[in-house]
Amino acid sequence: MSNERFASVWDAIADTPEEAENMKLRSALMMALKDHITRTGLSQSQAAKLFGVTQPRVSDLMRGKISLFAIDALVNMAATAGMHVEMRALEAA
Repeated sequence: MSNERFASVWDAIADTPEEAENMKLRSALMMALKDHITRTGLSQSQAAKLFGVTQPRVSDLMRGKISLFAIDALVNMAATAGMHVEMRALEAA
């Protein structure tokens, strides 16, 4: 067993640093969308209609199935919901 430490869970489970960064961004977008759905009291069917996707797709989002979502799809869903998405790129430590 290794005592290796990671900055995030994504760093621990990703095969490459690039994959970890991609998962971090997708995770943040998914959490923001889930919070929006919960905060506004939307049902999954209502959210699906708003986002232009199917209800099972919203279910996957709510259950955190990160491997099923690309960044561009999540950005599109957020924009359709009236959310503003920002990204920052910083030098690695």
